[in-house]
Amino acid sequence: MYSIVLGYVGLAGMVLFCKNSGLWRLSQMVGLLLVIPVLKLLGLNAFISGVSNSLTSGVMSVALVGLSAWLLPLMLIASQRHVAGERYIYQRIFIFCQIVLTGALIVAFLASDLLLFYIAFEVTLLPTLMLITRWGAQKERYQAGTYFMFYTMTGSLPLLVCLIGQYHACGTLCLDMEFHTHKDSDYILNIWWIGCIMAFLIKLPLYGSHLWLPKAHVEAPIAGSMVLAGVLLKLGGYGMMRISQMWCASGLMSSEVILALALWGAIGMGAICLRQTDMKSLIAYSSVGHMALVAGGVLTGTVWGYMGAMTLMIAHGIVSSCLFCLANCWYERSGTRNLIGTRGGELMFPLLSLIWLLTSLMNLALPPSINLFGELVAMVAIYAWAPTTILFMALGGVLAAGYSLYLYGMSQWGSTISGYKNISFLTNREYILMLMHLAPGLYLIPNMKMVF
Repeated sequence: MYSIVLGYVGLAGMVLFCKNSGLWRLSQMVGLLLVIPVLKLLGLNAFISGVSNSLTSGVMSVALVGLSAWLLPLMLIASQRHVAGERYIYQRIFIFCQIVLTGALIVAFLASDLLLFYIAFEVTLLPTLMLITRWGAQKERYQAGTYFMFYTMTGSLPLLVCLIGQYHACGTLCLDMEFHTHKDSDYILNIWWIGCIMAFLIKLPLYGSHLWLPKAHVEAPIAGSMVLAGVLLKLGGYGMMRISQMWCASGLMSSEVILALALWGAIGMGAICLRQTDMKSLIAYSSVGHMALVAGGVLTGTVWGYMGAMTLMIAHGIVSSCLFCLANCWYERSGTRNLIGTRGGELMFPLLSLIWLLTSLMNLALPPSINLFGELVAMVAIYAWAPTTILFMALGGVLAAGYSLYLYGMSQWGSTISGYKNISFLTNREYILMLMHLAPGLYLIPNMKMVF
């Protein structure tokens, strides 16, 4: 595990000092090579906990570490055209931010101490803020960066206070501790529990604290959108899992309120997605709906809930990142993300339209995609916890199918606008990028036991 962290430190150093001519090729190739030790960790140490005093390898962490490592070279491949016209010093900073962000995410997933986890959690803020505010497409990126920083810092301060209080009470911040609670606990304990998970609920995000997410997605460059949807949201889900294991808090009254708010958010976000006209905004709002089932599965406190949440996080990280790449391919050629202006895509790019279809079907959890397994397992856990939730989950599933088909139909069917007939062809780099997204999702379908 230390070799993985040192590998990303070495990659960051090489980016700062390598020649300009081989900057992108070197970073992409080394990023792909660093996936190998991560896969070795996934195969050999998936059930080893407490490897060292600072880093650990557990069932939940290694899968998300693999997702983070896999998305880094994909972010570099997708961003090459976006910053191709800038000076090399800014290209180096752009790549350096992505590497630092990925390294901080890996440290956060492997941390065995809450203080180290909190530090890595906060380190992800600055690189993401730089990607949004410096390389965003429109002037609203400064407002999006302000929203992102304000929400994240507001949720992080109660978490820091709770960590300090836990250290004074117990003398340790080890993630393997357990605090047994029950539903009749007093309101102070409920408030303390909400303070511990507020930062993760905002990062997830929970309905009501999600306003920063659509703004950040719409204004961020393609690399920022990929890492936000692919990994940063999963950092919130992972933090909820680890804190929930410590507190055994499935019976707390506040957990019921949070789960009810998450299920209501799945319905509300599904309805909002059906009236969106911007592709990136629709994909961003859909992430809030999918993460609602993750929050519900975690708060049940059951093995099935954790399995469903983890599977859904992995599946959503792959599919949503691919959807943002597909939207970016059209935006780089037409200069618009409006769904009405993107119709007729299947006439110009038939192979890309096929990838759109596969990704949209995976997004609506069509069998036998891995998304279906994650959603079904999480739904079973939530239904066993409270049978009345089946109505909300059923309506949320119908709305998810509706906006996924709406996204595909509006962007691919119909006649092509005359002004878009002379746009450039897709490059091999972009086709490789899409296939590298689809390959893990398709590979995991017959190998579900790797996730479970």
